[in-house]
Amino acid sequence: MVPLTSMILEDQYRSQPWAYQFLKESVAMRLPRAGGILLHPTSLPSRFGIGGLGPEAHAFVDFLIETGQRWWQMLPLGPTGFGNSPYQSHSSYAGNTLLISPELLLEDGWLSPKDWDDYPKLPEDVVDFDAVTEAKERLFRRAFERFQPDQLDFEAFRQDSAHWLDDYALYMALKEAHCGAPWYNWGPELVKREPRTIARQRAKLGEAILYYQFVQYAFARQWQRLRESCQAGNVHLIGDLPIFVAQDSADVWARPELFLLDEYGLPTVVAGVPPDYFSETGQLWGNPLYNWEVHANEKFAWWLARMRATLDRVDLVRLDHFRGFEAFWEVPAGSETAATGRWALGPGTAFLEALRDGLGGLPLIAEDLGEITAEVEALRDRFELPGMKILQFAFSGDPGADNNLPHKFINHCIAYTGTHDNDTTVGWFTRSDAATTQSRAQVEAERAFVRRYLGSRGDAIHWDMIRLAMASVADTVIIPMQDILGLGSSARMNVPGRAEGNWGWRLRREQLDEVVRNRLADVTAAYYRWNAPVAEIPEPFRPPYREPVAKQPFVGR
Repeated sequence: MVPLTSMILEDQYRSQPWAYQFLKESVAMRLPRAGGILLHPTSLPSRFGIGGLGPEAHAFVDFLIETGQRWWQMLPLGPTGFGNSPYQSHSSYAGNTLLISPELLLEDGWLSPKDWDDYPKLPEDVVDFDAVTEAKERLFRRAFERFQPDQLDFEAFRQDSAHWLDDYALYMALKEAHCGAPWYNWGPELVKREPRTIARQRAKLGEAILYYQFVQYAFARQWQRLRESCQAGNVHLIGDLPIFVAQDSADVWARPELFLLDEYGLPTVVAGVPPDYFSETGQLWGNPLYNWEVHANEKFAWWLARMRATLDRVDLVRLDHFRGFEAFWEVPAGSETAATGRWALGPGTAFLEALRDGLGGLPLIAEDLGEITAEVEALRDRFELPGMKILQFAFSGDPGADNNLPHKFINHCIAYTGTHDNDTTVGWFTRSDAATTQSRAQVEAERAFVRRYLGSRGDAIHWDMIRLAMASVADTVIIPMQDILGLGSSARMNVPGRAEGNWGWRLRREQLDEVVRNRLADVTAAYYRWNAPVAEIPEPFRPPYREPVAKQPFVGR
C-alpha cells in the first residue's frame, strides 16, 4: 500500500507549499472543520447571459473569503451536450468554453470593446443556452482572428494536452463539418477511425482544429488565473467527476473498445438508476456502460488519466454515483424507462486500489446517495472516503433516511442541506404532494417531523437547516447558494428525469447584499467553521472559545 503522504507526492508538490500542504491534508482525508458553498460558475452574474471565469468569479472568491468559507464546490466543468447538462459532456478533459470571459480576452488583446457592440441583451436570472452559445461563438471567432498561434505557451499547452486535445479538437471539427451530427452518424470510415481517413480529415480541417485548440487554451489560461486567486485566499475547489461519459463524446469516439458498443458504435446497454425518491420509473440516463474487463486489463489507465486531469483543476473531487463502482444499473438499449434494468457488478476494490496507487492517495468524496447497500458502504469505508449526508433526505421516515439526521453524523462526512438534484430547501419544505413521489399524508408527516426536530415553525426554514448542518460534527458543510438566499423551487438547478429546463438558474449581483454576507459569516463563525484560526476571525463574528474542536477517530459507519 502506498503511504498517504508518499514520496512521489512530496517530490511533486514540495516546491509548491500551499498545494503540498493541501494534498497531504486531502489525501489523508482528515479535513478541517469548515464550510463552503455549492455554486456552478454558469450561475454567476455577468453581462453576457451566463456566469464565467472573469471578474464575477474572482468577486465570488472574495465573497467566500469575507464570509469565512473554505470550499467552493462546482458541477462538472466540461463542454455540455444534450440538454446543456454538465453530466453529458463532449469530453472528460476539455473545459466548457461558455465560461470563457470576454473581459479577460480583452485583457489578452484578443478582443476590443467594439467587438461587444452587437452582443445581445440576455436574461439576468436564467441562462438562455442557445442564445449565449451563438453570441459567445461570434466573440470567440473574432478573438481567434487576432490570436497568434506561434506563441510559445500555446505550443506548450498543445504538447502537454496532446493526449486528449488532438482527438477532441478533431472530434469538434468533424462535428462542425457534419452540422452537429453525433460521431456514430459520420459514416463507417470515421466511426471506425480508419487511419487514412483520419489523416485526410486532419489535413482538410486544420484551421477548424486550431480554433478548437485555441478556445481550450483560452479556457485553461483563465482557469489558472482563478485557481491562483483561490490559492491566494486559501479557498479550495471541489470538483465533480461524472461516473459515465456521453455517448456523443470524444472519449467514446476515440476509445470505443472501453465501452459496451455494437459494430456501429451504438451502446448495447445504457446507464440509469432504478425507481427512487425522484422518479417512480427510475432515471434512464442513456450513457454507454464501461467494458470493465478492458479497463482492468489496462490497469485502469484511462481512469487514472481522467482523474489526474480533474485534479489539475480542483483540489478535491466528488466521485459521482459512487455506488456504481460496486454495482451499477444496466438497462437494455432501446428501453423506454429504467424500470427494465438489472444490477451488474462494478470494478470495486481493484479500481480504487489502482486510483490510490496511481495518485498517491484518494482526494475523493464518495457520492453515496441512492440505493445504498452494505457492500457499497463497505467499499467506501475500506478506503476511508467521506460520504455525503443530505438533510432533505433525513425526515421522510423511509428506511435508512434517519442516517441523514445530524445526531447520527460522524466527523468524516460532508453535510449538505441539499444538492443540485434536490429542490431548494424552501421549495422542498413548502411543496405539495404533486411535486413528489410521496402522498399528501407523507408530505405532511415529514413537515411535522422537521418542525419538531428543529423546534421551529420553519418560517425561515433555509436558515434553520443551514444552522442544523453547521452545528453538526461533520467536518465539512456545503450549502447551495439558493438556500443561503432562501429561494423557492423556481431556482432549482436540476429535476432528475426531466430532459429540458434544467441548469439555467443564475444569481443576481444585488442578492449578495450586506444582510446575506453578515448572516452567513455569523453562522460560519458561531459553529467554528471559519477558514482561519479563531483569533483571526473578524471581531463582530468571533466566538468566545479558542480551543480547537476535538476530532473523533475514523471507525467507519
